[in-house]
Amino acid sequence: MNDTRPGPIYRRLLGYSAEYWPLLVVAVLGMMVSAATEPAFAALMKPLLDGSFVQRDPATLRWVPVALVGVFLARGIATFVTNYLMTRIGRAVIKRLRGEMFSQYLAMPVHFFDRATSGELISKITYDVEQVAEAATKSITILVRDTLTIVGLLAWMFYLSWQMTLGFLVIGPLVTGIVVWVTRRFRRISHHIQGSMGEVTKTTQEAIDGIRVVKIFGGQEHERRHFEAANERNRRLHLKMAVARSATTPIVQLFVALALAGMILFATRQQFHGIITVGTFMSFLTAMLMLLAPIKRLTEINPTIQRGIAAGASIFEILDMPTEVDTGTHEVARARGELEFRHVYFRYAVDEPYVLKDVSFRIAPGETVALVGRSGGGKSTIANLVPRLYDVSAGQVLVDGIPVHEWKLRSLRDQVAYVGQQVTLFNDTIRNNIAYGRLANASEARIIAAAKAAHAWEFIEKLPGGLDTPVGEKGVMLSGGQRQRIAIARALLRDAPLLILDEATAALDSESERAVQLALENLARDRTTLVIAHRLSTIEKADRILVVQDGRIVESGRHGELLARRGSYANLYQLQYGCAARSG
Repeated sequence: MNDTRPGPIYRRLLGYSAEYWPLLVVAVLGMMVSAATEPAFAALMKPLLDGSFVQRDPATLRWVPVALVGVFLARGIATFVTNYLMTRIGRAVIKRLRGEMFSQYLAMPVHFFDRATSGELISKITYDVEQVAEAATKSITILVRDTLTIVGLLAWMFYLSWQMTLGFLVIGPLVTGIVVWVTRRFRRISHHIQGSMGEVTKTTQEAIDGIRVVKIFGGQEHERRHFEAANERNRRLHLKMAVARSATTPIVQLFVALALAGMILFATRQQFHGIITVGTFMSFLTAMLMLLAPIKRLTEINPTIQRGIAAGASIFEILDMPTEVDTGTHEVARARGELEFRHVYFRYAVDEPYVLKDVSFRIAPGETVALVGRSGGGKSTIANLVPRLYDVSAGQVLVDGIPVHEWKLRSLRDQVAYVGQQVTLFNDTIRNNIAYGRLANASEARIIAAAKAAHAWEFIEKLPGGLDTPVGEKGVMLSGGQRQRIAIARALLRDAPLLILDEATAALDSESERAVQLALENLARDRTTLVIAHRLSTIEKADRILVVQDGRIVESGRHGELLARRGSYANLYQLQYGCAARSG
């Protein structure tokens, strides 16, 4: 479990910047040069006023302007180098953190995504990471450069008059107290802002993803109110942050102004007329006024640090979560295809009821077994346990007689091809959606053969770009039936010994369904096939049909046998086709 205390979180954030230490060293040197130019400029005020305007010293008149130009030239170069290098480090940190977050998402078990909304996860990888990078880079620049600037200016002020400097330092404890108070408030508000941004992102994405339903069912006003509530909460939290931040600087500046007024009264007293010259006083005053800017930046950097710590806590919570358990050692190039469930129990969480209860069956290599039953009975859950998208709560799932947790995950999933009811297509070409992932190097001939077997080639070859036609986001450029056939072609190209079809023909019209059903039957001849079907007509030729009801297998047999028993399967068949007959 990660340490959620602010100190360890911030040190961990700085660790990301420290990995680019060569750039960081050069940047810090630039900060030191930039910081040194501040007291140097204040120091030039003394000879400039005393030597040039009071004593009229020709030598001073010659070298002070040159020195002044040199100070600002050094400041400009140092500032440019520092800003560029820190920006480069910051973007590198952002790139790395986003890469780690994305890799972590891909490695997380499926149940993690069941409980987290996509909007919140997107917000973490976009908004939160930006906040972390600012805290890990911008804060370093301000802390190092402005701290050195303050030290340098105070040293020069001590040199000019330790009495006036001590008077100025009276405000130190007051400023520290203010900063400590606002730190706690910044951190608390920042945590709430992270959550509100996730809510804004989630609400927006849900409305965009479901825009057709929103429009058809007139949900615009409902979604608008939902978004307005999230948006308003985010606005109020940012205003609270702004109030705390905006009040801090004027209060600090007021204390500095009071100290400045005291210094003026002190320096103009009669006994100091011979000690404090015009140049000395103006140099001290210049240094004192120059302290305001770095002090202001140091007080204002606190919200950035607190936002970064809050975002860091959110990010590290994800990065420190356990990924999919992959301790298996067994791997083969191609399994025989035997699949067995032994007394399997499954539930999604320990405080939830069992979805599967004592499920046992065996499928021989090359056999086609169908799972049927009412929605919510556990059919898809059975299919998800085969490639270990979830782990069983009790019992065993075995492939070729070996428990799936003893398989290497990659090798286990290489044995499985999957087509689900909810087709997943990526915003890429048809070619890359068929030859996806580890199929990416498949030859064009194999891709076309798979497309033909899935009866997808008949529409692909008519498209202007053929296989290289983009499908759009989530395949929006294709019809539902076309998307389904692309997914089936992907499964055909996989050529795996285990085939899972979860309502694989649900989105097809009758003509397409018949064509694809023939292709699937040919495909299933040499494979172990697990078919989940709602339309019972699609599984009449299955070697065996398992009826799943309330998480249990209540019947098993061939289509004709089950109809003859007049049990659960016969009731499902009568319900489906009796209704169909009446509607006809």
